[in-house]
Amino acid sequence: MIENSINIIHPTCNMAEAKPPGWTENITSMTPEAVELFRVYSKVPTDRIKEHIKHIHPYPCLATFTFLDLLITQSHQYGEVLQRIKDGDKFLDLGCCVGQDIRKLVFDGAPSENTYGADLEPEFLEMGYKLFLDKSTLKTSFLTADLFDPKSSLRQLDGQIDIVHASAFLHLFDYDSCVKAVHRIVLLFKKTPNCLFIGAQLGRLEAGSIPGSKGTEKYRHNVNSFAQMWDQVGEDTGTKWDVDARLNDEDLYARAEKMGIKAGFIPPGSRWLQFSVRRVA
Repeated sequence: MIENSINIIHPTCNMAEAKPPGWTENITSMTPEAVELFRVYSKVPTDRIKEHIKHIHPYPCLATFTFLDLLITQSHQYGEVLQRIKDGDKFLDLGCCVGQDIRKLVFDGAPSENTYGADLEPEFLEMGYKLFLDKSTLKTSFLTADLFDPKSSLRQLDGQIDIVHASAFLHLFDYDSCVKAVHRIVLLFKKTPNCLFIGAQLGRLEAGSIPGSKGTEKYRHNVNSFAQMWDQVGEDTGTKWDVDARLNDEDLYARAEKMGIKAGFIPPGSRWLQFSVRRVA
């Protein structure tokens, strides 16, 4: 469950960096959904799944294997999203990492030709093919793209997307950059009601900025600040959005302490913030 996850995927990942504190080459657990995905979708024998993943997965910045959590399935809108893709809606996983959530949707019956994935790191996209053994079969369109670059390949999707999923993504930025990111996401959507933005990110009981690396800041939303941000973006873009956001109960700071993790990006009061944002006008 997302309540039991601490995602330490960072916005920039040096593939050649030294293994950081807390790095583990062991996969301590996998959800039944992840095991089934590798066993049935990727056709990896059950007793070889962990060995296969560790062989393909060399990157310290993904050390906790949280990409195996398949966070999209924990959205209350997962069933709706799956059916809408089956019915022809276009889906984009923004900051898709190795494309694990897309593979889960496809495994559950979503036509892969209706799906797109975008990530800043092309290595993650290639690693996804190696992990899931579907280079010759998957019809998902993957893009190497920077959301903040107006000339990036994301331009080809502007005005064409019905559903955007972005987990462990917006919490990587300061407030102004987060607002800028949401503005850019709005441009991706079709200009029709019922477009949907779903995901989860690190939030906090008290919204505000926290120190990031190298003198940067990161903003941690709570329910009110997240809704207010979308109100602001709606006014700026002439659109209207219905925001459903909630902070989960688990104290992630306390959980990190129990795990021996001391990380500035998990300050006291940290919770998982789950959300769905639906266009109504």
